[in-house]
Amino acid sequence: QVQLVESGGGLVQAGDSLTLSCAASGSTVYTTAWFRQAPGKERDFVAGINWGSSTFYADSVKGRFSISRDNAKKTVYLQMNTLKSEDTAVYYCAASLVGAIGQSMRRIQYTFWGQGTQVTVSS
Repeated sequence: QVQLVESGGGLVQAGDSLTLSCAASGSTVYTTAWFRQAPGKERDFVAGINWGSSTFYADSVKGRFSISRDNAKKTVYLQMNTLKSEDTAVYYCAASLVGAIGQSMRRIQYTFWGQGTQVTVSS
């Protein structure tokens, strides 16, 4: 079992930066990903990182967002730069204990989820 706790959300202005954290406890996580869900929309993949620190991103955030992990702290970070109003959403951390999922962007591949943290970008 894995418990995930997100933090770092808030209200910022367009062009600002924000860093989200996802602290894990329990079993060792192989892949951690961030998803986001805007009101009335599907929960979409944002970025992911494997145990070996191989990263992968949605096209919409490439070049602006950066995902990293501190294995000693069991924490994954999402650095978000040049934020836009369309980045406004609830951001969820998700984890898989299965290495075989590779660089999956599919929600169904992730077993464990955090409670979410709100990011609001005002224009």
